[in-house]
Amino acid sequence: MNIELPPGGILLGLGCDVIEVARVRGVVERQGERFLARVFTDEERAYCLAKPHPHPHLAARFAAKEAISKCFTTGIGAELNWRSMSIYHGARLEPLVRLDEKGQALLRHVGATHVIVSLSHTETVAETTDSGVGAGACCAAAGPASAAASSFLHAPSAHATATASAS
Repeated sequence: MNIELPPGGILLGLGCDVIEVARVRGVVERQGERFLARVFTDEERAYCLAKPHPHPHLAARFAAKEAISKCFTTGIGAELNWRSMSIYHGARLEPLVRLDEKGQALLRHVGATHVIVSLSHTETVAETTDSGVGAGACCAAAGPASAAASSFLHAPSAHATATASAS
């Protein structure tokens, strides 16, 4: 068995979100492509809409983006928008996070090196927990990145844990 885990480091931020699948289904039914194009990247839409029941997968990605914004303590807005984040799958179908330039800049600003995501959903509820992780030496360094990392580390955030599952 060849299992490769993401690199370790210092936990700098944690975010979690839960959403009812029916809420996402309702918005998709009312707004259709307008909502999908505003919130999800092309790769997310292609993956989810290829599923026989796409709404739980869309809901999981919606929750993941909310949780990532909580992890960064920014919320969704000027510093991090919906399409700045994309949830995709690795070789073992594990969920991974891809950030655009805006997301990468925010990641560097807080001294993190990557975001780890865990998704879970049923037919009715989707949940995700995300963590921002930095290299082991990031908090020992001096300068703006370490100050941001320290502030990021101590900022209030949602607290939860979850088990990873491909979604």
